Amino acid sequence: MAKPNVRNLPCPPHAADEPDRRSFHRLAAAIAAAPLVGATVLAPATASPIVPDRKDSVNEKSPAELINAATQRSIDKGLAYLKRTQIKSGRNRGAFANSGLAGGVATASLGGLALMCAGHAPGQGPYGKAIDLCVEYVLKNVRDTGYIAVSDNGSRENMYGHGFSMLFLSQAYGMTQKAEIGQKLRLAVELTCNTQNAEGGWRYQPRKSDADLSITVCQIMGLRGARDAGIDVPDEVRGKCIEYVKRSQNKNGSFRYTLKGGHTTFAMTAAGVTSLYSAGIYEGEAVEKALKYLQKFKPSAAGGGGGHYFYSNYYAVQAMWHAGGKYWDDWYPAIRNQLVKSQTDEGSWRSTEAGPQFGAAMACIILQMPLNYLPVFSP
Repeated sequence: MAKPNVRNLPCPPHAADEPDRRSFHRLAAAIAAAPLVGATVLAPATASPIVPDRKDSVNEKSPAELINAATQRSIDKGLAYLKRTQIKSGRNRGAFANSGLAGGVATASLGGLALMCAGHAPGQGPYGKAIDLCVEYVLKNVRDTGYIAVSDNGSRENMYGHGFSMLFLSQAYGMTQKAEIGQKLRLAVELTCNTQNAEGGWRYQPRKSDADLSITVCQIMGLRGARDAGIDVPDEVRGKCIEYVKRSQNKNGSFRYTLKGGHTTFAMTAAGVTSLYSAGIYEGEAVEKALKYLQKFKPSAAGGGGGHYFYSNYYAVQAMWHAGGKYWDDWYPAIRNQLVKSQTDEGSWRSTEAGPQFGAAMACIILQMPLNYLPVFSP
């Protein structure tokens, strides 16, 4: 399961990012050359990963085998729902609601990522305009300090929204190299780096205080995406992140909410092991114990999944995708079948976390993971 990872080797700014920058270039070339099939740019049968190195999992099922006809219909309905419900004009143009968490930058960013996961890029194809609107909305809410947050719609996203927004902007910037995106993404990265606490983590507000793993993982993923796109992230910041995550793990492989204690959950463990993978830690006792712990929460036909369903499964599917092999072949069909079954007739998914658009965005990201189009989700 060991994989080389050049992202995390000490190097001058940008040098380590070149392999990942080529991933963005391959994605753009694939999109430009691809025929339009249905509501998606690439059909699963013709989709090829932009980072195809999965030599340790040669017997894995292909995207065409995993994304069956029912799943593709579900994805198409979900993406169409996001496009249909996106606000097209006015002060909240680009958002998916006028208030609350559904109207915040996190849902806008995750919606944009869901569209990109299908192989769409800003300004290109049937969903290019919708992605552009997501970018526009997120950029509008980057404050002078670099903090990305909507201040007056009751969303209360805190640093969650900031982290998801960095992740989305990093993918948009990598594809387009637009100066405005790069400028504001750098501001956001600087804020995150400057508010990291002494332990290596972050909390709800953009200032140095205590920390929790849930918020910290959102920042780690955003920083990884930014660095892949060519934004400098200091080695010291990344090193402290890794140590924070390692110290958050319990002896049984699970991860706890804070270093001082707190609850151990499916969500925290999925997020924790995904962070280890993102840091280039692909094997060892810590990873194996975490993967075995997660097996207790494998989705079932009975549904359920506990609280924070989409947040938990968003990280869990990434963890299993990175693990590959039997872990992946067992996990993906289980969550796929559960999501296809639970989709509403209008194309959304019910979510107690942040509304139907949030559910649709998260579900579509999860279902499209086998396509492997976005560099930040690639092993």
